[in-house]
Amino acid sequence: MLNITAICPGIRYVGVNDRTTEKFESMWPLPYGVSYNSYLVDGSDKTALIDTVELGSLPDFLQNLRQAGTHKIDYLVINHMEPDHSGSIPEIVKAFPELKIIGNRQTIGMVGGFYKITDPSRFIEIKEGACIDLGGLSLTFYMTPMVHWPETMMTYVKERGVLFSGDAFGTFGALNGGVTDLEMDTDWYWNEMYRYYSNIVGKYGVSVQRALSKLKGIDLQYICSTHGPVWHDHVGKVMDIYDRLSRYEAEDGVVIIYGSMYGNTGVIAEALGRELAARGVRRIKIHNATRSSMSDMLADTFRYKGLVVGGPTYSMHLFPAIEQFMIAIETRELKNRIFGSFGSFSWASAVAGGMQHYTTKMKMNSVGHIEMKHSADETILTAVASLADKIVAGLNAES
Repeated sequence: MLNITAICPGIRYVGVNDRTTEKFESMWPLPYGVSYNSYLVDGSDKTALIDTVELGSLPDFLQNLRQAGTHKIDYLVINHMEPDHSGSIPEIVKAFPELKIIGNRQTIGMVGGFYKITDPSRFIEIKEGACIDLGGLSLTFYMTPMVHWPETMMTYVKERGVLFSGDAFGTFGALNGGVTDLEMDTDWYWNEMYRYYSNIVGKYGVSVQRALSKLKGIDLQYICSTHGPVWHDHVGKVMDIYDRLSRYEAEDGVVIIYGSMYGNTGVIAEALGRELAARGVRRIKIHNATRSSMSDMLADTFRYKGLVVGGPTYSMHLFPAIEQFMIAIETRELKNRIFGSFGSFSWASAVAGGMQHYTTKMKMNSVGHIEMKHSADETILTAVASLADKIVAGLNAES
């Protein structure tokens, strides 16, 4: 199927949609699919292909290149080596045997490791600020390590104000006809951007901030990520979202994550939600950790200022689904949250110690913890109301 879109003079989209893979990285649900974006930059003298696609999408990708009238590719620029973008490299090299692969030292090593392409004459190694002239259009390279792999970089066409950003500024969700944000209603992509950032990039806020600092002062007319829409009208909004998320800033609202074996712990979660609503908190998301996906729980946790986590004791430890969630936010180095917790037990109060273990490691200040034996009574419900007061006070203090 023809999937060629001219983004601006000399730059075309030749990516593909994947509507069959159920989980990205075998972990993150893809209810709306995902796109693997690739681009052609046609100068008067040379043509560059920016990134490839995952191997299973190769037939559609080659068809797109044929229908784009691409008979010769001089350069293949690799901004990111994760296999959803690099999987087709060996076949592209076979189809265009004269092309040179452009990448940094880390990239070149990974190409050899993954795909056993090691002939030095095949590569052009570039460093920060290097520039390659295509004839009327040029490629300038910015190193952005750990956004979110060590070899990641971005490629900029200054004559058009186009940034090929790798995975940065990407979203889950396939493209539904349109390619640029000029051609579509982008409303539903914002949630997918939060989910993508928190699931994939979330740990690397410091690295994202370093990358953003390199882009200051650059004319950005288009951001061409490897996933999701090409941004033009919403460049400012996209940059702002990534800036805030990478500084762990959040919106007003509270996320309650809980686990419950027989419903007793769930009573606290529901009661807390009602108490928060009664105090004027309008954005409240309650997740049962055994039913909600980790993907959605992380997205909401990155989005909102308040976080309350609770679960029962299970074999002298945190309830497994809750422990997995705490490990996930610790891995992502979450900070700057108004944090509360609650737990329940029948004969061993291990939950409180488990929560303290993670909050101490993460240097997260807790505004309160509720520990319940057996089931809720008036004393517990009074404690829930008090915890709601403290959370609201924390939200108001930061507003």
